[in-house]
Amino acid sequence: MMRYHTEPTHTHGTPQKTGILLVNLGTPDAPTPQAVRSYLKEFLSDPRVVEIPRPIWWLILNGIILNTRPRKSAAKYATVWMKEGSPLRVHTEKQAALLQGYLGQRTQAPLVVEFAMRYGNPSIPSVLDKLKRQNCQRILVVPMYPQYAASTTATANDVVFDALKLMRNAPALRTIRNFHDRPGYINALAGNINAYWMKHGRPEKLLMSFHGLPQFTLDKGDPYHCECHKTGRLLAQELGLTPEQYAISFQSRFGKAEWLKPYTTATLKEWGASKIRRVDVVCPGFVADCLETLEEIALEGKEDFLHAGGGEYHYIPCLNESDAWMRALTELVMDNLQGWLIEPDAAELEQSRLRALDLQARQQIRSN
Repeated sequence: MMRYHTEPTHTHGTPQKTGILLVNLGTPDAPTPQAVRSYLKEFLSDPRVVEIPRPIWWLILNGIILNTRPRKSAAKYATVWMKEGSPLRVHTEKQAALLQGYLGQRTQAPLVVEFAMRYGNPSIPSVLDKLKRQNCQRILVVPMYPQYAASTTATANDVVFDALKLMRNAPALRTIRNFHDRPGYINALAGNINAYWMKHGRPEKLLMSFHGLPQFTLDKGDPYHCECHKTGRLLAQELGLTPEQYAISFQSRFGKAEWLKPYTTATLKEWGASKIRRVDVVCPGFVADCLETLEEIALEGKEDFLHAGGGEYHYIPCLNESDAWMRALTELVMDNLQGWLIEPDAAELEQSRLRALDLQARQQIRSN
């Protein structure tokens, strides 16, 4: 028998609100082996992330990975941890707060912007509950992944849908699939890079590094690889780059299986060996800086390039809270709120409250 969660108390005359939920990948609560282990267990137990038969993977995960990787990963997190916490959480929280303000300049409809993490805290179910308690009867889910992948966007949606199964009074729901080719997003990326170049000069080559996925995901129909290449092509066009001036690569390879190529590490080593004078690296698949950008690319990537004989190495930060990106995100959300931007009618709300009170009074009289 289904056990629904307890519904929040409803008060007639309360305006309905629309919730906007920004969802990013996740982060441990602290840069410690224990916190990282808990995070990795949740992350790597997701069948959308690791498509290996469960019994085999359970043995590998619990017998090897969770006994060796947490300490190493915790040390890496410690190198990028901010005073306020994990970079990904800090930036995502700021983006949510700014989006609330940007949307408030565009509409008087009652909106609530929150953020959640697919793995770790704040969890998606807890934030959905928070939105419901604020009388959000419509919720727009915004996975903060420009390029769609089953292991990112789809798994975030899985958790949202599972949470709705436990609600007796489920809200209306919309989700955003991707935004890899939206002009606002491309322009924000180009503006961010050009601003960096205005201060630091231009490189001999620009490397666009996207998070990697196993090759079989492409073979089985995941559109991620194609969407990454479209983002790269549109960004290069916006920057006025020739094919010889940039390349697209894939980072964060895990395990021994073949992943999407070319690999970022291999590309940087090759360019270093070729004595490239200066390389700049940008990560267009991330809208907020995190471990994969600040440690893997900014630090490890630099070491790979310089050790191989390369010249100057620059990492260009993610969009984070830049004005151009926040305006692009605002437009993306506004476009997907069509028909939901309903401003409350104070008179109608008061009439609803009075009707409910009148009905309650008549029922009490009959019962007496």
